[in-house]
Amino acid sequence: MTPTDPRSYLYSGDLDPAAALRATQATLANVEDGELYLQYRRSEAFGFDDGRLKTASYDTHAGFGLRGVSGETTAFAHANELSEAAIRRAGETMALIDPAKGAKAPPPRGNNRHLYTAADPLDLIPFADKVALCQSIDAAARARDPRVCQVSASLMGSWTVVEIVRPDGFVATDVRPLVRLNVSIVVEANGRRETGSFGIGGRYLYESLFADATWNRAIDVALGQALVNLEAVDAPAGEMTVLLGAGWPGILLHEAIGHGLEGDFNRKGTSAFSGRIGERVAAPGVTVIDDGSIADRRGSLSIDDEGTPTQENILIEDGILKGYIHDRLNARLMGVAPTGNGRRQDFSHAPMPRMTNTFMTGGKDDPAELLSRVKNGIFAKSFGGGQVDIVSGKFVFSCTEAYRVENGRIGAPIKGATLIGDGPEVLKQVRGIGNDFALDEGIGMCGKAGQSVPAGVGQPTLLIDGLTVGGTA
Repeated sequence: MTPTDPRSYLYSGDLDPAAALRATQATLANVEDGELYLQYRRSEAFGFDDGRLKTASYDTHAGFGLRGVSGETTAFAHANELSEAAIRRAGETMALIDPAKGAKAPPPRGNNRHLYTAADPLDLIPFADKVALCQSIDAAARARDPRVCQVSASLMGSWTVVEIVRPDGFVATDVRPLVRLNVSIVVEANGRRETGSFGIGGRYLYESLFADATWNRAIDVALGQALVNLEAVDAPAGEMTVLLGAGWPGILLHEAIGHGLEGDFNRKGTSAFSGRIGERVAAPGVTVIDDGSIADRRGSLSIDDEGTPTQENILIEDGILKGYIHDRLNARLMGVAPTGNGRRQDFSHAPMPRMTNTFMTGGKDDPAELLSRVKNGIFAKSFGGGQVDIVSGKFVFSCTEAYRVENGRIGAPIKGATLIGDGPEVLKQVRGIGNDFALDEGIGMCGKAGQSVPAGVGQPTLLIDGLTVGGTA
């Protein structure tokens, strides 16, 4: 391997590809399925606040995770040392698992597709230029409006090399860049302070974020949201019609419905969607897809963390439940094919079924016509955090930008609005699907069982009847 080969960060004097395969075959000889997952990652983050650089960090870490699976039992060991000796020591854990009784699981299908560049974003732009970008954002935001009293800008990037080695000889490598820019602005007037924020990112290089048009748009959106909130009145409360904006509001779909479509919850029968394949679970026209194969997207992967190529998975089609998303273990136990959704936070975690880019496809309705149908309700343009119970599907989400709607017209902005509902029931209450489908800007993080992974969301404008709004009025 040449010094410029990304695999050179995984293989050095203590480990080479032949030794990795040898150790994998020796330690996983008696299991049905499993792999050696090698990883090297470098990351950096800059935080600019109150007119100066507050934080700057740089980190590298490398290690492996060794997993063996027999039936429903998983043995997993990891270490932050890339050597044959360490892998063989980890193999002692594999000896504790019951020997395989079933047939050996076949390897993933081969794949030479690359959905993003293999270049390292961290090395291509000097440190001083990254700090200068944050300074430019701070100065430009303060110059936009005299009510701006605080500006926070953060820039983050990472470059990850992973390799999956299986005892059957299958080897797959992926090189994953990831960048993100966030801008948060606080405005003040008449003793009142409000905040607006905007973020953008994906699996590409910093170059896109350094474009003047990109970071100026981030300022404009964040400032616009803050100024809107400065004029916001208390949100109403009660059951009403809700118009959801396109793009990022798909986070509600991700949390309230997407997690319930992950294979492990359905295999165990703990999801509201368990055992309902072929049933109508949503209004006609509702189609929900998870697709990790979209180029450059934050939630995309050329291969998942088990070596399975990502793909488009139709979960709900025209309101009918078609399938779930799976890693290898749950797919095998449920008698279906893996869907490319076996994901892990890093080498120290075992994979599990996780979403990639999850979205509802566009419909035929004009968003303006959907608005005209709302006699008394709210328009939720952007969301903050939320919570969901996977078993029941019940959720609570807070709105970061929302408006009253009366007689088909957008009225005053409102603050303190929360949306409360039941994910499966909300799908049935969709009354209109806009033709303005959009994916989010590339900032999503998905948490599950203590692991966090990048994810994408999206949807068109949606009209939903009978959603409970928790307000402050």
